[in-house]
Amino acid sequence: MIDIVTLDEHFIVVNKPSGLLSVPGRGPDKQDCLSARVQNEFPDALVVHRLDMETSGLMVFARGIEAQRALGRAFEQRNVHKRYEAIVEGLVASDAGTVDLPLICDWPNRPRQMVSHELGKPSTTHYAVVARDPLLARTRVSLIPVTGRSHQLRVHMAALGHPIIGDSLYAGTPPAPGERLLLHAAKLAFPHPVSGDAVNATSLVPF
Repeated sequence: MIDIVTLDEHFIVVNKPSGLLSVPGRGPDKQDCLSARVQNEFPDALVVHRLDMETSGLMVFARGIEAQRALGRAFEQRNVHKRYEAIVEGLVASDAGTVDLPLICDWPNRPRQMVSHELGKPSTTHYAVVARDPLLARTRVSLIPVTGRSHQLRVHMAALGHPIIGDSLYAGTPPAPGERLLLHAAKLAFPHPVSGDAVNATSLVPF
């Protein structure tokens, strides 16, 4: 069952559940993924971008190669606006701020990424506090990535001293059994691949 948010003759926006791969992995046990499910229903659907397996929320698929090229260009030229929501460990002191730290793959420990001022690629994330919970010592934050590095939001929040709850790679406290990563792609805005008109999709945060 696919949770379709927007259906257009040139693209499809769907909600990816946490725990489902965006695209197939290596091995027969990793073939079930969102792209396969979407393509089973819409054979012309093509992958444009990905979300981490643990992350839930909005993904857009192109319908046809021309739409894929147009949407790919929009991502490359940073004409796609993404907003995520997360719950992080601790009480974030600043109401808003920017994390600007270069990232590179930590090869001996892949798929982990790490901050490297010598070898890392530039990456920038804007954050804003939505709510603080002093009782649980947690903060709900809105995250806007400027760049799209692998694990960017997860590494940036951990580097800030506030890892995302349920993060099996970067959290200070290992997630409890069955605890998901509290990171959700809540808004996605991009130019229509044919008309260029603004497309805005939203998704309710499930936590």
